[in-house]
Amino acid sequence: MRILYDGYVYQEQSAGGVNRYFANLIKRLPGNFVPLLMTCQDRALDHPAHANLQAFKFKRWPPLRVSYWVEKYYFRRVEAAVNYDVAHPTYYSLLTQRELAAYRRPVVLTVWDMIHERFTKQFTDGVLVVEMKRKAIEAAHSIICISENTKKDLLERYPHLTEACVRVTHLASELNESMAYGPELIPSRPYFLYVGARGGYKNFSNLLAAVGKLASVRRDLGLCVVGTPLSAAEQRDVAEMKLSGRVEHYGQASDAQLAKLYRHSIALVYPSLYEGFGIPLVEAMACGTAVVASNRASLPEVLGGAGLLFNPAANDLADVLLSLVDDPAQRERLVALGRERAREFSWDQTVAQTLDVYRSVVD
Repeated sequence: MRILYDGYVYQEQSAGGVNRYFANLIKRLPGNFVPLLMTCQDRALDHPAHANLQAFKFKRWPPLRVSYWVEKYYFRRVEAAVNYDVAHPTYYSLLTQRELAAYRRPVVLTVWDMIHERFTKQFTDGVLVVEMKRKAIEAAHSIICISENTKKDLLERYPHLTEACVRVTHLASELNESMAYGPELIPSRPYFLYVGARGGYKNFSNLLAAVGKLASVRRDLGLCVVGTPLSAAEQRDVAEMKLSGRVEHYGQASDAQLAKLYRHSIALVYPSLYEGFGIPLVEAMACGTAVVASNRASLPEVLGGAGLLFNPAANDLADVLLSLVDDPAQRERLVALGRERAREFSWDQTVAQTLDVYRSVVD
């Protein structure tokens, strides 16, 4: 089977959950499959690997206005010339700058979440993305959701979709505890860990406030943040809460360093108000730490009772975090439960379920 992947997402992010999803999907395709990947060569990317991978890359040049104009015709020509059985775009828009309905073959679409629909005003392009996504959903022959919660939200918004055309394939972790014993640096003080983006619905400010409360009773505790550098507003919040020196930033950590940061943390804290899945939860459990997460959206589904849930509207996060520090036995119990829960997620299972979807639209 020949699968066409439009790599639009690679021009939007150099790392992230969507990248990991397609990297693991493509490299695990059966040996008789041929993945066809269209991408732009405008940044250093770790593209997916497969023995039969055929990559069609467009090199942008200045002036970019002209390059963008030529680019869409290059990818339209590629799409028209190659033979493929299924199209599986990496996002809701395409490098061809056409709508998904223009594909010549059946379309499988992965819907990650309904964040833009629920938090439209938090995005400068929120309205545009919602409409673009609507057209993509309407054009798809089959839809993959990454959690039961995302499927529920999708069917609520698009009640005309049938259960038969929407499948759920959970995500997984590439990290595990065996990777966590290298020489990579970690904080010297006991710390809670935060991983990922922090804006808006991610509710990072609530975590800072909780750590600020903890600081008054446990002066030895800190917070480790993995992701983009702290914004000016976040730095001001850190200073006002007298957390300077207690919040350590580790940037885009390597997988080995991230695994070690997970293993040595008191817990991963995930205060998000909405997630389609939440890969860091599975990574943390697989690397041997406890998880504290909000009781929203897909997070209870992913944890499956193997972590502590809190109500982000109740302002009780500080008490939940302190309970882990004061009760090591409770933490160790959660670590053991998390290890077991993490084993229920695997990329091989995700790929097997995705192959079933591919075959269903071809048949």
